[in-house]
Amino acid sequence: MKLAGTPSDRLPDVLATGETAARHVFVSFSGREPEGRDAEYLEWHALDHRPEQHRLAELRQSLRFVSTAACREARAASTAPYDGVDHVMSYLFTGREGLPGFIALGAALDAAGRMPLRLPSLGYMTADLAGKIAAPHAVAGADVIPWRPARGLYLIIEEGQVSPAPLVAVPGVAGIWWYHGGRTPEPLAHDATGLQITYCYLDGDPIAVAAAMQEALTPRWQTGAARGLLAAPFHSVVPFAWDAHLPG
Repeated sequence: MKLAGTPSDRLPDVLATGETAARHVFVSFSGREPEGRDAEYLEWHALDHRPEQHRLAELRQSLRFVSTAACREARAASTAPYDGVDHVMSYLFTGREGLPGFIALGAALDAAGRMPLRLPSLGYMTADLAGKIAAPHAVAGADVIPWRPARGLYLIIEEGQVSPAPLVAVPGVAGIWWYHGGRTPEPLAHDATGLQITYCYLDGDPIAVAAAMQEALTPRWQTGAARGLLAAPFHSVVPFAWDAHLPG
């Protein structure tokens, strides 16, 4: 549907009422479940593990996305170690101060037998918010785009930190948040310094958006200011239709 009214980012009175406190993202990258139990894993994670994370005062959002065979074929970039990524889990925090509690909570749940399934981990990333923009057709402002229902995600990981804001013009993109990578604390140590991770939230079909996105990314990378490590569409997990989108 075409939403009515003036977009929030053009309304000073709306913007003056507040903005999101989310400033930091923790990202977990995983491969497919070796025995094909991806749907079972997604069900457990959505009904048990994800809700528990929201007891943390610093957590503002949690989102999971999954790749399918068609998503893989539509990737514009896919280099090691990201070429093996079929599942992406993101947690939005107010800042890095939320990570110690997040790690402690995971350990406590594991000790209680609450983590029966694991996906092959391909690493982690923590990053600080660098910018955000909403497409005018979304009407909702850039501050709230991660909370707007999305059909999927177009995820971009790059070497180099160049604003991806022009990509919001790609049809099917509702808005974009991007982050500059840093060091993930122990025991999940990973250094993403110099990397940029971009979340393009989609209200269009992820595969259709991927074709247009590839055209937009080619000239971006030809300048040499950024190099694509992963540029890929993902589907949102559909609650209680856990097998709607699977890697296999």
